[in-house]
Amino acid sequence: MGIVESVNIGSSRVTVHSSAGRTGIDKRPVSHPVAVSAPGPQGVSGMAGDSVCDARFHGGDHQAVYAYAREELDLWEQEIGRELPAGVFGENLTTRGLDVSGTVIGERWRVGDVVVLEASATRIPCRTFAGWLEQESWIKRFSRRAMPGVYFRVVVPGHIAAGAPVTLLSRPDHGVTSAMVLRALTGERELVPRLLEADALSPAQSAAARKRLGLPTRA
Repeated sequence: MGIVESVNIGSSRVTVHSSAGRTGIDKRPVSHPVAVSAPGPQGVSGMAGDSVCDARFHGGDHQAVYAYAREELDLWEQEIGRELPAGVFGENLTTRGLDVSGTVIGERWRVGDVVVLEASATRIPCRTFAGWLEQESWIKRFSRRAMPGVYFRVVVPGHIAAGAPVTLLSRPDHGVTSAMVLRALTGERELVPRLLEADALSPAQSAAARKRLGLPTRA
């Protein structure tokens, strides 16, 4: 399929753009292999050494690893008019040669020789993200372009290093992609019923879809 161009880890830093007062969005490439595992509770990253500061919305098993395509960063560079280095969107994995936003929820990747990841959720832009990039109307722009990258849960733990090959192991046939989930949850209501087809969608985003449809959330 493609490769992991860089593995990015973030340290906690002060921000005025989050009620938590701190953010780990500023992730930087590292040269060593990084241990990857299912983190368990919300507020913990699946990447060793990576900071998650707002436990209400980030981290946990269903947002353990966030990936974004270098090709989509390049498109944003053209629109924004400035360099966007790997990790600047808060992604743990910057990939090359992969349609990351087109990843189907429930799709499984083997990264390197051992690690297996399963696509589990989309990126919903927040004010911390907008404040970090200092872009006007960023939340609307990011949602409209529907290039969200994708979150993964960890199925098989191990280590990931820059240059690791990515192999597609399986892909559900429902066709619900990360980009579709973002579009459905940020205004394209006609797409919301499709999200119920994606059994692997994170509980939080599944509940959001059911709420929009007036359905009870699952216990």
